[in-house]
Amino acid sequence: MCHRQNSKPCALQKGAQSLEFERNVFIKDSASIVGSKEGQGPLGSLFDMIGNDDMFGCQTWEEAESSLQKDAVYMALGKAKLKPSEMRYIFAGDLLGQSIATSYGILNYEIPFFGLYGACSTCGESLSLGSMAVCGGFADKVICVTSSHFASAEKEFRFPLEYGNQRPLSASWTVTGSGAFVLTGKRAENEKVRARITGITTGVIQDYGLKDSMNMGACMAPAACNVIYQNFMDFGRMPEDYDRIITGDLGSIGQTALLDLLRDKGFDISAQHMDCGIEIFDAEKQDTHAGGSGCGCAATVLSAFILKQIEEGIWKRVLFVPTGALLSKTSFNEGQTVPGIAHGVIIENVG
Repeated sequence: MCHRQNSKPCALQKGAQSLEFERNVFIKDSASIVGSKEGQGPLGSLFDMIGNDDMFGCQTWEEAESSLQKDAVYMALGKAKLKPSEMRYIFAGDLLGQSIATSYGILNYEIPFFGLYGACSTCGESLSLGSMAVCGGFADKVICVTSSHFASAEKEFRFPLEYGNQRPLSASWTVTGSGAFVLTGKRAENEKVRARITGITTGVIQDYGLKDSMNMGACMAPAACNVIYQNFMDFGRMPEDYDRIITGDLGSIGQTALLDLLRDKGFDISAQHMDCGIEIFDAEKQDTHAGGSGCGCAATVLSAFILKQIEEGIWKRVLFVPTGALLSKTSFNEGQTVPGIAHGVIIENVG
């Protein structure tokens, strides 16, 4: 924990993996941008912007993903009525090699930059680190952003679209989208903010020996189980202490695995659990198989849907758990396993 003279700690270490924030960390505002397929899904009416052309007016898929981040940051700052120069730090990342979507996307904002890679858990990682910076007094305001793009991810991790490969039913569909979040530690009297981050549970890499890159949900479920279980242990909570426990992109197969793993540990979260990858697409009508995935999956659903429910008081407290599969083309081609990671963020209604 950190201390200041004549003041209380800014955060308390809880148990083995968690922090409880003793000072306010507000999500002042956020923005979400998605592609056409995501816009046709069940949450389509909630996103701030939907692209009709998934190239977003660019020449390459990678450039298109960069434009997603650039526009998401621009929109989030605009909604928060803030300028880039007012941001102390930006915490950002994506799925591509060397995080090129981020590097080119945020280049012109000239905000001090922390580049992150947590695979599809990057939204949780960025919110965790951003909250620590704000709560600890190292930044007045920060912005967190991440993205993914179906075509750039297929090219990076699987097969170019021109190959026309078949996808097994266990495969997920990488979300084309970006979500950005402005965090601040202060607000004026009666100033509107979307929610408050009250704690985090940082994940531990989990590897159950799975090698199937077309079944990401099963690969990531143990990491989600670890974070959720440890959150219960560290904070002394039960599933019913949360209105929702929300994973990032386990999909239908990963959801089943997660529920089974937690039951083995004595917890049944079936009444509270939802998954962003299941919510963002209509699996029957949109042929997305196991559900959505990618850094943009959890980020866009958080901004467009989850925060709306919290802001309106429908949900008072949620545990947001983006999940990631830590593989690369090299590790896959060398026959390595697919480890998983997850990060938990406790988000509450401001009241």
